[in-house]
Amino acid sequence: MQKRLFLKALFALAAGSGAAACWAQASDKPIEWVHPYPVGGGSDAIARKLAESMGAQMGRSFFVSNKPGGATNIAAAYVANARAIGNIVFTGDFATLAANPYLFANLPYDSARDFVSAGLYARYPILLVVSSKVPASNLDEFLQWARANPDSANFASSGVGSPQHLAAELFRERTGLKMTHVAYRGGAPAVTDLMAGAVSFALMDASTVVPQMKTGRLKVLGVASPQRLKNFPDIPTLHEQGLKDFEAFAWQGMLVPAGTPRATVDALNQGLAAALKTQAVIDFYANIAVEPWFSSPDEMASFVAGENSRWGKIIRERGIALQ
Repeated sequence: MQKRLFLKALFALAAGSGAAACWAQASDKPIEWVHPYPVGGGSDAIARKLAESMGAQMGRSFFVSNKPGGATNIAAAYVANARAIGNIVFTGDFATLAANPYLFANLPYDSARDFVSAGLYARYPILLVVSSKVPASNLDEFLQWARANPDSANFASSGVGSPQHLAAELFRERTGLKMTHVAYRGGAPAVTDLMAGAVSFALMDASTVVPQMKTGRLKVLGVASPQRLKNFPDIPTLHEQGLKDFEAFAWQGMLVPAGTPRATVDALNQGLAAALKTQAVIDFYANIAVEPWFSSPDEMASFVAGENSRWGKIIRERGIALQ
């Protein structure tokens, strides 16, 4: 019995030493943080801020490599085909892990097999926002207006299959509204048309509409979260206005290629945790209405599986697809 325990411990030590050696082998190389969106966006700024902070915390050099296009598929394929030696990480999000497996008939990667979760790091609250031309100041007034004016109840999103689009589809399902989807190439043009009154409303992430919220150019009727937002406590939740348990949000976390040693994953997770606790990162998140959201690798993997199941059901039922 003691011999078996000794051998088990010896094998575990050898495995751990091998993983540590792999991490050490890559330690002289900078870590490439692959980001699937263009330079200059909010999520790009977060990746760069975290890369800077993690580099300082871990004594490693990080650099952000933007590979936009294909609804994150270009970046995802690049990482899926990368060598798992501990010097590449990837911004994994709703698109890559929850929506694309259902939106596309053929993907250049397998979201369940090609990546390993290293930890969540951001939650993007979603708000119900309406044009100033819509005569509503709360959820009930908006629903009354939308039911009386179905031809005008058109909603904007940042793209087909985006978190904003699917949040609105969930809203449609829960309210029974007749509403028309108007898809844009990104959040900025959607917000521009919303302010102009070309579309009536949207379920948009708070980080995209912060300037318009602060100046009153858009009316915010509610937040799709269980609790009110810490930085905007005056905005009521949709739940407290009668849409019980309605919750939708965008999110991001860190992925690594499948086969990356667990010691490397754990080291990255610890660096991520340390970065999210720094005041500079906390303040940065607060300024753009994004919530720090840390998890262990296993917690992220479990969360992603749930999101995949939840939103996949809506995509299939609505017949939403991309080519």
